[in-house]
Amino acid sequence: MPGNWRRFKGFFSLNGTNGSNSRHAWLHEEERALLPHHRNQNIESAIPPREVTKVCLRLRHLIRECIPCELEESQITRSHSTIITTKVIQAAREAGGERYGSCVVYALLVNMRWFQREAIVELWDADLHDLRAVACTVIAKQIIETEDDTEYLLHHVLLRRYSFLINQETTPPTNVIEKAVDLHAVRVIGSSGYQKCIAYLWRGWLVQDENDPSKFVDYKDKDNVNFIVHMDPDRMRAPRYQNAAQLLFSFIYLALYTIAINSINATGVLDAAEIVLYVFTFAYVADELVKYYKAGYHILGFWNAFNFILYTFLTVSLVFRIIGLSYWSDDKRHAEYSRLSYYLLAFVAPMFWGRLLLYCDSFRFFGAMLVVLKVMMKESVIFFALLIIIIIGFLQAFIGLDVAEDNVAGDSWFIIEAMLKAIMQSPEFDGFENFGHPYSFGLVLYYCFTFIVMIILLNILIALYNSAYEDIYENADDEYLALFAQKTMQFVRAPDENVYIAPFNLVEIIISGLFEWWMPKATYEFVNDCVMAVLYSPLLFVAAWLETRTAHTIRHNRARGEEDDDQVHEWEQFHEEIDFEAEGWTKTCDAVKPNVEEEPAVIEVRKLRAEVDELKQMLSNLGSAIKGKEDQPVEEAKSGKAPETEGDETRGETLETSEVPETLDVAEHPDEPEQDDEAEAQDTPETSAASGGDNKGGKKNKKKNKKKGPGGAGPSSGGPSS
Repeated sequence: MPGNWRRFKGFFSLNGTNGSNSRHAWLHEEERALLPHHRNQNIESAIPPREVTKVCLRLRHLIRECIPCELEESQITRSHSTIITTKVIQAAREAGGERYGSCVVYALLVNMRWFQREAIVELWDADLHDLRAVACTVIAKQIIETEDDTEYLLHHVLLRRYSFLINQETTPPTNVIEKAVDLHAVRVIGSSGYQKCIAYLWRGWLVQDENDPSKFVDYKDKDNVNFIVHMDPDRMRAPRYQNAAQLLFSFIYLALYTIAINSINATGVLDAAEIVLYVFTFAYVADELVKYYKAGYHILGFWNAFNFILYTFLTVSLVFRIIGLSYWSDDKRHAEYSRLSYYLLAFVAPMFWGRLLLYCDSFRFFGAMLVVLKVMMKESVIFFALLIIIIIGFLQAFIGLDVAEDNVAGDSWFIIEAMLKAIMQSPEFDGFENFGHPYSFGLVLYYCFTFIVMIILLNILIALYNSAYEDIYENADDEYLALFAQKTMQFVRAPDENVYIAPFNLVEIIISGLFEWWMPKATYEFVNDCVMAVLYSPLLFVAAWLETRTAHTIRHNRARGEEDDDQVHEWEQFHEEIDFEAEGWTKTCDAVKPNVEEEPAVIEVRKLRAEVDELKQMLSNLGSAIKGKEDQPVEEAKSGKAPETEGDETRGETLETSEVPETLDVAEHPDEPEQDDEAEAQDTPETSAASGGDNKGGKKNKKKNKKKGPGGAGPSSGGPSS
């Protein structure tokens, strides 16, 4: 279609220049990708599935080794975790090597699903497997947020589709964006890189390549300031424009209903507002049927069931109106069917207003509220299951008492109404004394039923709702981002090549029936472009105005060297005028900023350890010096040198004893006799001063002779004295 639109603009010279059961169950689960199955048939994995499987197994082994036992989840998820360290994240990056590194995040999501599945199979280790699944999301988020190359992150890591092998069969290719939404990996969805990709998809800056649906390409004209260039009807594929169109048509649909219900025609004839209302209804029904036909039952959800009930009531209302018109001559039946038709039309008013929430969930307030309601409804399944079982049991008991009395179940409606009032906390005990009279079995049963429902079950429901609300409230932002990502991907996976939003899909049905089966494809696409340009002209005018303004912003950002979606905030306006480093403010902040990467106790222990090591080194050096001084006289005596003078000996002994404490000498020379230590300790400056020079010299010579032994080379070692 873009080629046709360029040819159409070429007429005005306005072309832009920028411009087995278990096996099948596994496979069936993997087919639940957001992209419809018929679009996946010709898509292949960007990396051979066998290599992707190997990467998955490497990462599985890594995570099992890093988390060998049960831990607190906070130890895994907190910043600067001691479990998921930078080395672990780097090892995960290297699991794919240089060639297959782009599939690591996808492989982590596959492992997340494996561990979740293992937690269901091995209940005795469910907490451990759930913890490993959480670790997969933590590592994936870190890899996404620390990737500096934005283009590589968007086009190869997040949007490139990959497959792996299950029982030697290839799974349908999916990308990280789809996989994270399918698995509800809110931690991955909440990462900055993932949200940047979702924002680009929402704005239409990333679109699917028409020639290769497995790839996404950049919208080339996003920086083009030419107004007509952005009037391309193919821009209606952008999710934000589709959402805006759906929201606009929903308000028109509600306005038509309001006019129809407030202008009741007594004759029963359809007026203009009612005709348009039923045309819209038929268009919405056709849209739901086409989606179901093309995408399968996997797209069915709460809102599909909600809309089905609404459209059913409106269709029945129209049928009754037509039946009433067929009895034009019979005033009584004509009035009866017309009145019944209006009754049904008025009955669905709350559903009309509630339907707006489906299209308002892109706003944060409504989106967060819908997430809370969705989780609460899931939690209430337990309550309703117990309630149904109890109702059936007591209903059978009451009917049995009624039949036992007169063999006729004549009070069935009374019993059902009384039980419903008890559920609504408005019980009525009158009348149950007649069941099982005169023993009052019925009254006792009704008391028991009221107690179980009002005291036990309703408190269980309140507790479930409270628990669900607390769980969602703590993670409300990520839950909203997950809902927004899912909504974005629903638009991206639109199965139609030509985007005809209901009620314009009726025009598509007519064009397709008249031209598609015989007209050449290029001509047929050109016809669709022209028709959509006319139908969406008001919306395209607004879209072109917005995109022209955005193009100026993009050019300004590129001129500053920033990314296309960069916004200059108030606190960023004076960054160029202030140099914190030149002012010395950076050094001041570095001196006072806390170290959040390590615990204070760990920092103090490391500092103490460094001081202890330094002290040990000082003691070792000091001990070596002392030992060297003590060994020096022995070496001199062995070499035949003359002993030192008495003054030198006294001065050396005084210095030695003043510097070295007694305990240090014992620690460094544990093998020396205790007598030497005592003699050395007594040889202090005071004792040296009190004793005479001869006495000191005698003590010193005596000590030297003792060290030399009987074979020493002193005067006493010679022959007998003369």
